[in-house]
Amino acid sequence: MGLSPEPDHRSREAAREGSEFVELLEVLWEQGREAVPTGPVSPSQLRVLYTLDREEGINLRMLAEALGSAPPSVSRLCDRLQATGLVERTPSPVSRRELELRLTSHGKAYLVDLRLRREAVLMSTIDAMPVKARRALLEGLRSFRNAAAAQDDDGARPLRSTG
Repeated sequence: MGLSPEPDHRSREAAREGSEFVELLEVLWEQGREAVPTGPVSPSQLRVLYTLDREEGINLRMLAEALGSAPPSVSRLCDRLQATGLVERTPSPVSRRELELRLTSHGKAYLVDLRLRREAVLMSTIDAMPVKARRALLEGLRSFRNAAAAQDDDGARPLRSTG
């Protein structure tokens, strides 16, 4: 009941290739992040920005839950991001005791710039691939995303996105 069959040889090979791909992607992602002229943002801070971009107006408790972190740690991250002008805290219209977290216009612009630079880094690599391989990559990535989303929908395991 609910147990998946033992992965076959190709699944293991795909998982190894996927791991290598993720490591390479981390290097490429870092190149894109380093190219953004707005000071350094840590990976943890970047997760906060991505979450606020998707869930504008959430409170600190909900943000901590989304990140799987303790509220005091997330509060410190938000303090730093607020000090750099990327995040703002505003009073909640439904509860005087809560604050809503939002990206500032500077925070939104930072993410747009970061995403454009990262996409450019990826495009230079993808453009070097043969057309048939690019089509296969697109199909594979879509299938992977759909399988991950289906597992998340089934409650098989929590998925936390960073962007």
